[in-house]
Amino acid sequence: MRIAVYSGSFNPLHKGHEAIIRFLTEKAGFDMVYLVVTPLNPFKVKHSLPAGEERFNAAVAAVARHPELKVTVKDTELHMTPPQYTVRTLDTLQAKEPENDFTLVIGADNLEAFPRWKYYSRILLEYGVVVFPRKGYHRGHLKARLLREDSRYRIELLKAPLVNISSTEIREGLAAGIDMSSWLM
Repeated sequence: MRIAVYSGSFNPLHKGHEAIIRFLTEKAGFDMVYLVVTPLNPFKVKHSLPAGEERFNAAVAAVARHPELKVTVKDTELHMTPPQYTVRTLDTLQAKEPENDFTLVIGADNLEAFPRWKYYSRILLEYGVVVFPRKGYHRGHLKARLLREDSRYRIELLKAPLVNISSTEIREGLAAGIDMSSWLM
């Protein structure tokens, strides 16, 4: 099976994530999406993030409300010894399921920062990435820059609609007392 590995804090899982999951399985040719709940993004400012197990359980509950989706929530990184480098996550999944083909899902903001990721070359050569658009990022330029480094890198720019909601906006709305339930998955 061709599996899209979509990792993040998912704090909370929202309609934007759902749109990405649907696009991956309905339009981008993936058989399944693995949502990998991460303990903490090393590039983000540490804030009061709910425990990984709590976010994992919330993601499982959100996905259960959408049985039509081809998605499975994974707690792989929650059980790994830090640091939870993405390449280790992909290697762990591949070792457990050698019959599957795994590809990492990222936004254009992550493509820009990708050369800072641990063993990013291995990810691009062995697994590849599919890249969603993000406002303010020119994916074509970012891809070209990486391909100048190594033309064998597997980087696919998805022709997907721009997702205009973020977990940060939802958390800020909730903190301000705004009903954000229509944005939650």
